[in-house]
Amino acid sequence: MHNILIVDDEAGIRDSLAGILTDEGYAASSVESGETCLDLLRKSTFDVVLLDIWLPGVDGMETLARIRELDNPPEVVMISGHGTIETAVRATKLGAYDFLEKPLSIEKTLIVVKNAIESQKLHRENVDLKKQLQAKSIIVGDSIPMKALRQQIGLMAPTNGRVLIYGESGAGKELVAHAIHAQSLRKDETFVEVNCARFGGSR
Repeated sequence: MHNILIVDDEAGIRDSLAGILTDEGYAASSVESGETCLDLLRKSTFDVVLLDIWLPGVDGMETLARIRELDNPPEVVMISGHGTIETAVRATKLGAYDFLEKPLSIEKTLIVVKNAIESQKLHRENVDLKKQLQAKSIIVGDSIPMKALRQQIGLMAPTNGRVLIYGESGAGKELVAHAIHAQSLRKDETFVEVNCARFGGSR
């Protein structure tokens, strides 16, 4: 079940949204301020936050900025009864997934929540995949040759030079390639494996 947090200082809106989302099969919680929202997010995991811009104390924009600083933050959908294009653009630049205007359309709200959940799911899958790839790039061992290898990788990886990795089959060439990529300036780009033997052909 996906968890949705509603942040609005109007009790009627909180109750209405919570009821609608619960009927759609979501676990809906609600709070009335940005401070309470941030406290709850530090303790619990939510997939989506529906966040009103006009809040007492810490307003919605500041709350949004602080949410984006959290580890694995949820997707945030901003809500406003006085929305402008400028406000929507600012919210997007701060990391908001989408922007909804009051009075809320139930159909549009549910669509946006569903899409935000899909976006969050893809993001978390991407994070998990990167962790798996990083695990593949760890070279262990305390022997002198292994320490020397890690030192060479540390020196070469941040450069733009070409690297030739050679050795017998099963020696760990692919592991070294992953380790170099993980420490390179292109570590956030895709690692592409090409089996050259497949394209060698015969003469």
